[in-house]
Amino acid sequence: METKDLIIIGTGPGGYDVAVKAAKAGLQVAIFEKQYYGGTCLNVGCIPTKTLCKNAELLEEIKAAEDFGIDIKESSLDMSRVIARKNGIVEKLSGAIEALMNTPGITFVKGDAKFIDAHTIGAGDQVFTAPNIIIATGSTTKFLPIEGAHSKGVVTSTEMLNLEYVPKRLCVIGGGVIGLEFASIFNAFGSQVTVVEFCKEILPPFDRDIAKRLRTILKKKGIEFKIGSAVVGIKDADDAYLVEFEEKGEKKNVTSDLILMAVGREANLSSLNLDDVGIHYTKKGIEVDEYMQTNVPGIYAVGDINGRMQLAHAATFQSYVALDHILGVESQIHLHVCPAVVFTSPEVAIIGKTEEELKSAEINYEVHKNMYRANGKALTMGCDEGLVKVLTDTEGHILGAHILGAHAADLIHEFALVMNESLTIDILRNTIHAHPSLSEIIMKI
Repeated sequence: METKDLIIIGTGPGGYDVAVKAAKAGLQVAIFEKQYYGGTCLNVGCIPTKTLCKNAELLEEIKAAEDFGIDIKESSLDMSRVIARKNGIVEKLSGAIEALMNTPGITFVKGDAKFIDAHTIGAGDQVFTAPNIIIATGSTTKFLPIEGAHSKGVVTSTEMLNLEYVPKRLCVIGGGVIGLEFASIFNAFGSQVTVVEFCKEILPPFDRDIAKRLRTILKKKGIEFKIGSAVVGIKDADDAYLVEFEEKGEKKNVTSDLILMAVGREANLSSLNLDDVGIHYTKKGIEVDEYMQTNVPGIYAVGDINGRMQLAHAATFQSYVALDHILGVESQIHLHVCPAVVFTSPEVAIIGKTEEELKSAEINYEVHKNMYRANGKALTMGCDEGLVKVLTDTEGHILGAHILGAHAADLIHEFALVMNESLTIDILRNTIHAHPSLSEIIMKI
């Protein structure tokens, strides 16, 4: 058995980066990985999905080329090449993380890590002990507890990312982030897409105004939505599949050639032996305090495994907070200021509170809006559908910011910076922005 200063379980966003930071801070680190470098995000999540989003974006631009005076006679989609490009990007980034695991001070262990005791981790015959342990084992796909949930025609996001054909009819169960991204992608690829969502609106945690506008735009693109609909079963129907659901008490169904199960993800708690160590957890995930520390001193849990915020960048910064606590350093990271993005077409980005949350908490607020159609750059891009909505207190401090439109994922960080420093909306209005640019939508809010 070897002794280290820190043991990390998982090389996803909550593991590999903090391992390097810890090693550079002088700690001796052992990091375990049972599957692949980079975790879910790199291999079957964020990166490969966004690669397909780019393919979808190009297809939509080609379809709109005539509006720009460009005549494109013919275009086609070669899914085998699409997947090959995606795999190449993943392999390149995975190789980069593998190289980082050779950083001096880091010992990489391939294997399924388990707790032997509160400060000892083993995988096979390799056993390490350390006063500090960070659990970053991520999450796994949820399935509805319904008949046919695991039938041949049902796939998860993992299988969708390796699909080398475009299904004629695709039914997406779940109108959350994952479901909508794939709905948007395969709509652009040519699938007839139907989204079945249990809640009254898509993107349930998001601002209702933004979600409704996004649904309207996607509907114009040809995506069909069944809102407030509970899926009750999946059955074979000749050479296709029947998704049965209840809508306002009425039983309905949709026929599909392929079904994407996208009803969320759950903490990957299995196989760690948490009960033997006495670590407290619920179905949502491992319970942690503001330092990401569990009830067992020296053991931390970051990212999807703690269920607080299922975002890759949240996992990374939670791991930084944990490391600061281990090193005895006062953290300067504000975890509550964390943007989230949906890479549909157009994109959605949010940070802070929604209007519904402020109303529910009876907090006084002001609403500020600006439309993409009023922006010169947006018009030149042919991206005039969109909205920036900002919620402030009476003194102008930003309580929440919500963007629907082109490059929302990039624009949201202006608000992140202002919120992180507890500044007011006037800072944005009084900062010179380049013209013409989409950022002027924010400046003129």
